[in-house]
Order: sequence, then structure tokens, then C-alpha cells
Amino acid sequence: MVVLKSNDVEVEAALIAAKLMVASARTAPKARGEDKITAAIVTGDEKEALANRMVELAVPGLPEERIRKQVVNVKNADAVVLIGVKIDAEKDENERIMRLVDLGIAIGSAVKTASLLNIDNRVMFTVGKAAQSLKLIDGDVVFGIPISVRGSNIFFDRYDPLKTHWQEELPAR
Repeated sequence: MVVLKSNDVEVEAALIAAKLMVASARTAPKARGEDKITAAIVTGDEKEALANRMVELAVPGLPEERIRKQVVNVKNADAVVLIGVKIDAEKDENERIMRLVDLGIAIGSAVKTASLLNIDNRVMFTVGKAAQSLKLIDGDVVFGIPISVRGSNIFFDRYDPLKTHWQEELPAR
């Protein structure tokens, strides 16, 4: 008999969910049936590099606490789903807008799938910008969706008033 421990099952479930999220994004309806959606899944060392790149690309004026919270969320996530869209700059404005609507529908389809599977997630534009700069995905506009399967949602604020700072990385699995 094999005994599967919850930590191992949770990580495997997150990866299965990530694949299903990509399938949902890729099969989402598209304007005029033109497929310009791209998607990828990031784990391991690439996920760590993605989080580090987010720090490097931090927008001046954005509160440090907010940046750190997003970076910690990515580091603690089991995987990050990237969803992007290719936009032809030569096309007219309406065509470019349709591509962005396609991206929104693809992201909505992906997070709907995560929700149906009870997978905790957050949609983050900063993750997408970092992924683009690392060339992890081809797309002119990209969003990242960190996902997690744990006993408690890592994306909720865990503020410890005694320590007066946000909880940092969770213990390794």
C-alpha cells in the first residue's frame, strides 16, 4: 500500500490544476475565432527568478509593502500560470481592443477553472511584466496567476501586529 502525504498531493494537485487552467485559457472564446492567446506554467527555479525579477522591476512610488506581499505570494505559490496575448500593432484600434478582450476572457476562464477546483489564486499584472522581461512567454500583454493548494489561503493578508510586518515565505514543503 502506498501512503500519499498531503504536501505531496497538494503540489501535484496544483500542477494538474495549472494544466487545466491553461486548457481553459486556450479554449476560451476568441473574437473572430483568431487565436492570439499564449500560456505557460512556471515552477521551481524559474518561479524564484520570476519573483526576484518582480523586485527589480518594482514601479517607483508603489508601496514597498505591496511589492513585498506580491513577491512573497509568488515565492510561496506552488506554480504560476502565465496568460498573454499577441497584439499586432499595425492593426486598427478595434482589432487591438478585441485582443485585450480575448485576454480578459482567457484569464477569466482560467480562474473560473481554478475556482471550480478550489485552487487559491490571484491575478497579477506585475508577474506578467516580470515574465515578459525574462522571456518566459511570448505575448505583448501578459498576466500571471500564482496558485496554491494549502490548508490556508496564502493570498490573504497575514499581518502579525506583534511583528509589525507581513509574513514572509512559508516553510518549504
